[in-house]
Amino acid sequence: MNFTRSVVSRSFLCLIGFWGAMTLPLRAQQLSLQALVTPSTVIQKNGEPVTFALHGFIEFKSLNEMFGYIESQDQRWKSVPAMDETQRQVVTRDLLRRGVESRVVSMVDERPLEALLTHTADELRAALANVKEPVPAGYAEAFLAVRGKWEHSLNCWSASSSMAGRVLSNWYPITEGIQLYGATYDSTEHFWQAVKYHPETTINELNDLLSLLEKRDWGPWLARLDRDPKLYLPNAYAVEFLRTNLAPKHLRAFQQELSKHDLRPEEKARAAQQRGATSFRFTAPDEKALWGDLADTFYLIYTLSADDDPIRKTMAAHHFDFVYLGGRKMGFVSEEFRSLMLDIWRVKYLQMARFREVIANIPMQIRLEHFLNDGDSPDIPIPVYVGYLNQIRDLARAK
Repeated sequence: MNFTRSVVSRSFLCLIGFWGAMTLPLRAQQLSLQALVTPSTVIQKNGEPVTFALHGFIEFKSLNEMFGYIESQDQRWKSVPAMDETQRQVVTRDLLRRGVESRVVSMVDERPLEALLTHTADELRAALANVKEPVPAGYAEAFLAVRGKWEHSLNCWSASSSMAGRVLSNWYPITEGIQLYGATYDSTEHFWQAVKYHPETTINELNDLLSLLEKRDWGPWLARLDRDPKLYLPNAYAVEFLRTNLAPKHLRAFQQELSKHDLRPEEKARAAQQRGATSFRFTAPDEKALWGDLADTFYLIYTLSADDDPIRKTMAAHHFDFVYLGGRKMGFVSEEFRSLMLDIWRVKYLQMARFREVIANIPMQIRLEHFLNDGDSPDIPIPVYVGYLNQIRDLARAK
């Protein structure tokens, strides 16, 4: 398995949809605005479809495919007494807007966003009015909302075409290292993922847990989350994340990755991710796709399991009930843990002059954003992350 690719796509092999008879393949030439807003268009790059996603893992090749998924979700909740038509409309409109945003703000192709932002709002309205294919209610409004958001926003992620966007990513490598809570890390991402492991948790213990998880049939466990809108809808990304990572092949892939990097069975997982005799033992993608996804899988099992499920006790026994830092115990989905992001950014952006200059020099009319294929983060939801990032910029400018 290519772990780096899995992070960029926010998916491993979770492919949803089909090749429709009305699809219109596009080569890697300039993308027209009309083609972008036409639902049947399949954008291609290097001979491959450019996919986009909902909930990070449910992928599509065209907006038409996504329409079918959204309709299936509306039908899914129709039989649930607690969900009336108004509530279902809110859900489907939200899925539509987020799906359009994922289509436009691609992780592998800048042409969709370029096409949207190099045309006026009136030109976009005209292109939408010229669409001859069936579209759901709210389709035009979704495109206009996405254009309005990204007209004055910078996507801060590791593969941004903007230097500032790359530097403001947690994945940005820090040559001199960064001192956080008594240890040195190669990037802020290294700290954020390493701290999820109890200081005493070993590689051998992680392998034992993975073997235990592989023996369980997770179908009924996931079905419990799937059928309850009060559980599924607020945690859709987390559920789809677990659906992917609890598949036997992915649990085995975690074990295969743990067998690399010269990791010894008795080695401590947190210490392994800190800077030792050599720097960059793990890349930032390694930190997210191996260490981060592995820890998040364990924590989410604990968080989303029923109170009487024995697996909760198992996770707690291996310290995946809380995040342990010094003498503190923080809930994985707690405000206290999320606020650690502000603490580490205070070091990177307020104490380290070279990073402070980058963030402080971005004009205030530009909103700092973080969007990755409609993926989210159960440890720190994207809206919280973005709020912190803009808050740190204010502090850096004041300093």
